[in-house]
Amino acid sequence: MEERYDLRVPDPSRRGVEEKNRKLMFAFNQSFPGSPESLEIAREMFGALGEGSTVMPPFYGMCPDLVQIGERTFINSNFLAMARGGVEIGNDVQIAANVQVLTNNHDFYDRMVLTLQKVAIRDGAWIGAGATILPGVTVGRHAVVGAGSVVTRDVDDFAVVAGNPAKVIRKLDSERF
Repeated sequence: MEERYDLRVPDPSRRGVEEKNRKLMFAFNQSFPGSPESLEIAREMFGALGEGSTVMPPFYGMCPDLVQIGERTFINSNFLAMARGGVEIGNDVQIAANVQVLTNNHDFYDRMVLTLQKVAIRDGAWIGAGATILPGVTVGRHAVVGAGSVVTRDVDDFAVVAGNPAKVIRKLDSERF
């Protein structure tokens, strides 16, 4: 479901949250990767950070408080989450370096209006380096997104996709998980 967000209209519910997010993101990006300090900041910055999960600095984006991360998930450096539409990342997910998750786009006729759609990455998925996940996409359980791919549509469970736009190149054997 698409929502709309007018950048010209102040959102009283977000007053103070965005400044806090910027400060936390700055502190996180200056912290030593994997340190207790880094983990403490990440727990405060993200909407949820499951037990045993790691996010490597630096992290960039908007609304990290709207990013939900499950357990035992690893997110490598230079993760960009434009998360105003919400990002849900499951358990045991692997996200390589330089991945972009975008939940917003601009209205074609009024660029000050964002169109928002949640992105979901389900349990056990693997997102390859430099991949881009576009608004409204769900990446299925144990799916693989090839490096450098641009994902414009949902990815089925156990599918391997690659390319721009990403297309299914094979299916994994679900019995092996």
